[in-house]
Amino acid sequence: MARFALVLVMILVILGSVSFSEAQLKLGFYDKTCPNAEKIVQSLVNQHIQNVPSLAAGLIRMHFHDCFVRGCDGSILINATSSNQQVEKVAPPNLTVRGFDFIDLVKSVLEKKCPGIVSCADVITLATRDSVAAIGGPTWNVPTGRRDGRISNATEAANNIPPPFGNFTTLITLFGNQGLDVTDLVLLSGAHTIGVSHCSSFSNRLFNFTGVGDQDPSLDSEYAANLKSRRCLSIADNTTKVEMDPGSRNTFDLSYFQLVLKRRGLFESDAALTMNSAALAQVRRFAGGSVQQFFAEFATAMEKMGRIGVKTGSDGEIRRTCAVVN
Repeated sequence: MARFALVLVMILVILGSVSFSEAQLKLGFYDKTCPNAEKIVQSLVNQHIQNVPSLAAGLIRMHFHDCFVRGCDGSILINATSSNQQVEKVAPPNLTVRGFDFIDLVKSVLEKKCPGIVSCADVITLATRDSVAAIGGPTWNVPTGRRDGRISNATEAANNIPPPFGNFTTLITLFGNQGLDVTDLVLLSGAHTIGVSHCSSFSNRLFNFTGVGDQDPSLDSEYAANLKSRRCLSIADNTTKVEMDPGSRNTFDLSYFQLVLKRRGLFESDAALTMNSAALAQVRRFAGGSVQQFFAEFATAMEKMGRIGVKTGSDGEIRRTCAVVN
């Protein structure tokens, strides 16, 4: 009897481990069910990136914002189905997120080839990697097998996505909540080497930092004067766009870190990296290091972020249309 019980326990352990392993992300998850899935994503990215290189910055931001709310489950893509439903898309941090139409395009092509197989969460993750690589940035492994979430909540987005006005304590707390550390914070902030921002995300630093019409002293005064006279002419400007890394907004390089050290990071969150000794040490290391080293470590941080709170196995669903829960 004892031997039978032992054998039964061993069988259950084996079955449990098999179930666990099947439910995890893995490279080539779609090799048998949709063999050309990753090639399709990459091909569409390469076709579009030539005309719209800014797509890379849009997708990396979308991926980041998605993963910080309920994990990397594509919940940022969901549209409201009623007037009183507040989904992630309408949360303040996501009002300027771009790339939704492109994700919908990729998903529609995949649905024609392999209906109901490839998740929207994986489409975001793969397209982000491929778009960054397509503009000459780093590439990284993307284990697949994510499933799509069914819940999208604007309040959760507002509370969990690191804001551009965040101080170091706020940033490291929000990153820590996702299992990310100070090195990840600095590395992922390095994505600000590409893309643009609306004036409204930082204009308080120029015109009303503490509520008395003052300027943020942590922002280089010459840079601030240039922004105020040529780009963001008033605190009410919420349409003008400014390069986060002036002169190389479509080039993935080290200049972001060099600008942060010169007090020319656009956001308070950029300046916050210099307010903590551990973060500042990392900024200095990347600013004075090789682009190859930054690429390698950025790739590791992106793969780590892409595993946050993933739904796998029987959890979640595979949405047929990314904007609509099945």
